[in-house]
Amino acid sequence: MNWILKNLDQTFLLRFALAVIMIMHGLPSFIDMSVMDFGNWLEEYFGILGVPMAIAIKATHVVTVLALLMNRYLKLFASLNILIFVAGIIMIHGAEGWYVVGGGRNGVEFNFLLIFSFATFLFPKGLLISTK
Repeated sequence: MNWILKNLDQTFLLRFALAVIMIMHGLPSFIDMSVMDFGNWLEEYFGILGVPMAIAIKATHVVTVLALLMNRYLKLFASLNILIFVAGIIMIHGAEGWYVVGGGRNGVEFNFLLIFSFATFLFPKGLLISTK
């Protein structure tokens, strides 16, 4: 019972929403094997280790789901995912503009939201530190 109460804290709704997004961001690429296409693209971009990088990235997304649902290791997985999303902006989404749909396609707005959503676990008390 304590485990349930501890996990249904003030961050539960955010953690649940992120878990749904992350499972849908990672798991299908293993099921349909598009992780290999992503790996081949990374291989072209970096020249080496594209497939292992793609597998590591997508596996990070999938394992993040467990961390979010269990309310454990959130700072570690938040940091890893923020790095992945920032790299995604630099490598892909930044060139596409802001909008994911509507005014454009494949833009940064979704990554921006995910970065700041995960940042709430890095700064659970906010950015200002009270001196009291």
